[in-house]
Amino acid sequence: MIRKMLEKDRKRLKRKIHIRKRIAGTPERPRMSVVRSNRALSIQVIDDSKGHTIASASTLEKELKNIKRTVEGAGQLGEIMGKRLLEKNIATVVFDRNGYLYHGLVKALADGARKAGLQF
Repeated sequence: MIRKMLEKDRKRLKRKIHIRKRIAGTPERPRMSVVRSNRALSIQVIDDSKGHTIASASTLEKELKNIKRTVEGAGQLGEIMGKRLLEKNIATVVFDRNGYLYHGLVKALADGARKAGLQF
């Protein structure tokens, strides 16, 4: 069991490195990075040229505690992030799935952000 989990993590990190070789956030089109844990979901929008986080949203925030770590909750979190970015006049981002497979929570999060008006 432990060996299997280590193998899963190794494969994800390998995918993450392969993706990050090609993806970088700019001030005009920042990188939207997803982090998925057993307990929470987080999104950060990052300008890689400066190394600054422009905006973030997480199910660990006090006002977002009621959002569950489900597909529906991920969609809600994506919509909230999309609204926060549109308030800051950012309409396009580069989506960084962070090595996670594009299905389930990650896909729902991306669809929620698109529903709010973001383009990627």
